[in-house]
Amino acid sequence: MSSGHLRPPLPGDRVSRRKTEPIVGMPVPRKEGRDKVTGRAQYIDDITLPGMLYGATVRSTVARGKIKKVTFAPNFPWQEFVIVSARDIPGANCVALIADDQPCLADGAVNHPEEPILLLAHANPHVLPKAIAAIAIEYQRLPAIFTMEESELGEEIIWGRDNTFKTYTIEKGDVDSLWAKADFVVKGEYTTGAQEQLYIENNGMIASFDRQCGITVWGSMQCPYYVHKALMKLFHLAEDKVRVVQTETGGAFGGKEEYPSMIACHAALLAMKSGKPVKIVYDRSEDMAATTKRHPSRTRHRTAVTREGKILGGEIEFVVDGGAYTTLSPVVLSRGTIHAAGPYFWPNIRIRARAVATNTPPHGAFRGFGAPQSLFAMERHMDRIAGTIGVSPVEIRRRNFLKPGQTTATEQTIHESIDLDKLLDRALALSKYDVRKRRFQQENQNSTRKKGIGLATFLHGAGFTGSGERSLSSLVGVEGRIDGKVRVLVSSTEFGQGTKTVLCQIAAEVLGLPYDSVEIAEADTEQVPNSGPTVASRTVMIVGKLVQSAALGIRQTLLASNDLRDSYSPAEFKAACAQYIAEHGDLKSFSRYEPPPNIFWDDEKYRGEAYAAYAWAIYIAEVTVDLTTYAASVDDFVALQEVGKVLHPVLARGQIVGGVAQGIGFALYEKVSWRDGRMQNAQMTNYIMPTSADLPLIRVYFEELGNQHGAFGAKGIGELPIDGPAPAVVNAVADALGMQFDSIPLLAEGIFEAVTSRSKKEEDARVLGVVR
Repeated sequence: MSSGHLRPPLPGDRVSRRKTEPIVGMPVPRKEGRDKVTGRAQYIDDITLPGMLYGATVRSTVARGKIKKVTFAPNFPWQEFVIVSARDIPGANCVALIADDQPCLADGAVNHPEEPILLLAHANPHVLPKAIAAIAIEYQRLPAIFTMEESELGEEIIWGRDNTFKTYTIEKGDVDSLWAKADFVVKGEYTTGAQEQLYIENNGMIASFDRQCGITVWGSMQCPYYVHKALMKLFHLAEDKVRVVQTETGGAFGGKEEYPSMIACHAALLAMKSGKPVKIVYDRSEDMAATTKRHPSRTRHRTAVTREGKILGGEIEFVVDGGAYTTLSPVVLSRGTIHAAGPYFWPNIRIRARAVATNTPPHGAFRGFGAPQSLFAMERHMDRIAGTIGVSPVEIRRRNFLKPGQTTATEQTIHESIDLDKLLDRALALSKYDVRKRRFQQENQNSTRKKGIGLATFLHGAGFTGSGERSLSSLVGVEGRIDGKVRVLVSSTEFGQGTKTVLCQIAAEVLGLPYDSVEIAEADTEQVPNSGPTVASRTVMIVGKLVQSAALGIRQTLLASNDLRDSYSPAEFKAACAQYIAEHGDLKSFSRYEPPPNIFWDDEKYRGEAYAAYAWAIYIAEVTVDLTTYAASVDDFVALQEVGKVLHPVLARGQIVGGVAQGIGFALYEKVSWRDGRMQNAQMTNYIMPTSADLPLIRVYFEELGNQHGAFGAKGIGELPIDGPAPAVVNAVADALGMQFDSIPLLAEGIFEAVTSRSKKEEDARVLGVVR
């Protein structure tokens, strides 16, 4: 039996009394853990199909131009290769996503280095590099744009009418009238660079094609139904002629949200033309150079403040570099825009945001999705305001925290019982902030190793923004089987973060069954419904709540059929499932997302309830800056967050530790070097990320206030921990050296330039004083 959307239990419903210990909140073993540690897990590069070919991509070497001529070297065995160009595409030549402006294969023109032009396949993967080298492409070069500033000038139009992918404006109150009332007007400009996701497993796909059955692809991905949509459009196929299966995925961080659609399309085109399965797996250099990264950003603040340190209002301009095509830039920009005001009360605010085009490979999803960029600016700006009016960084935040009953920049009323003052007090105590700050000020007077301490306060919305979840209309299923086992049916994917484990915990808890009695179906579009993409901190809160509802449907069905009593054992549950299936057939329950009541969002005005719930956090970093090497290192890190409910303490702590580590890399280490739109350091020898030796003890603490919209009160926590580390760390560096730093990554070279520039100015001033 299948049921539609299931309501939550009401008074009078028959609810079973469990005969097992609680599962939610316990550190149960990971569902996929044993296979991973024993080597049984099959990643895409472990899989070989009979007669399989290997694919490779011929890419553009110029940033922008027209393709004049393609020459295949003579005396090369081209007859052994399968060669695919844009002419071989049977449907629309695009990677379907939002704007559908990105071609699957360049057709006559290229708009960024590394843009795919041709595809090759051969039975021997080792001959493919030689074949790529034997193809010469002649271009008519066109003027290219490589910075946001060049794009904004509009002297060269490379996309649309004005190089702008998307704009948003948020307005609250009367900003124009407040400047005359301000005791201080504080301005600042803050920039962040690109960041590579650097997942452990590179991107890869296998595709097969059958003229009767259609296309099947297997691969490393976050969003099977994104890939499904792209293949349908490229091949002009019906929904039932495309099947997408996620294989074991070794990390993603957003980098496998949209880009796997590109690789799947390429592998499928080669499979269609060759009649054989084709595997494409990128090496590390190709993966880093050609795929998406975190959007570079620039944020400008202008803030009106009273002498008492109360924010009257302000203007924020938030701009991101989208690269050559739209990809996910509109939604990255959206989240960054909404988070730009931070966890503070703004009586009046205007936020203008835009994503602009450049001739670099398109930027895309990365953990945090725009919020790390805009929150870095907000938290650096709060320290600048504190310095301007003469109060501490702690106090300026206290005086402006959002409180229940107040409204955000989008005029969403805070109904949660969050007490940011209390959260801040706990973080300060855990970090011994006041004691250490005083001690560092004394010790720094006679040391070349300057120590500082900095904090960041922030929030992160869980789920898709605004009307996004309503548009997705996610569907989740739970199935009771004849052997008494339960299967969770979702397209939500596991890539190391714990999806399989936590969703099984939720189902087991609802049904009162042992954790081992619940398993999760393979993320296969032929077998599972579309529960939405595994992104946006939505899996536990949105999908988990649907799993909770669908599992409740199984229990209510068995109770209503009198096959099960109120209180039951696993053996009795097994017998009830067998009895029901024998009499009625399949025992399945489905739950579809329905918007919570009193949640309204105006897409046109960008106003209303942006998210059903927010997670809140205070992060405090302690750093040392060595004035011999000019390198900054993080010595201690306190991460305190309110997350509704911790469903699995080990996985939750792992999410926070991993996010903080990535955030420290974003702040101090990970610099993408660009030249003419191409990444120059696309290898792990010169793209530097922090190792365990570079990281401090990351002390993780939780507060749990619950959340009516999430499974057992949970909120999303996957993205939250990358929002706060960069501003906390840079605020600490500024505290150590007594100077402002407004751009990341902040490498030793940047610190050296700032310190020596200040020293030169001080010396010039001293000499000038002597002369006078």
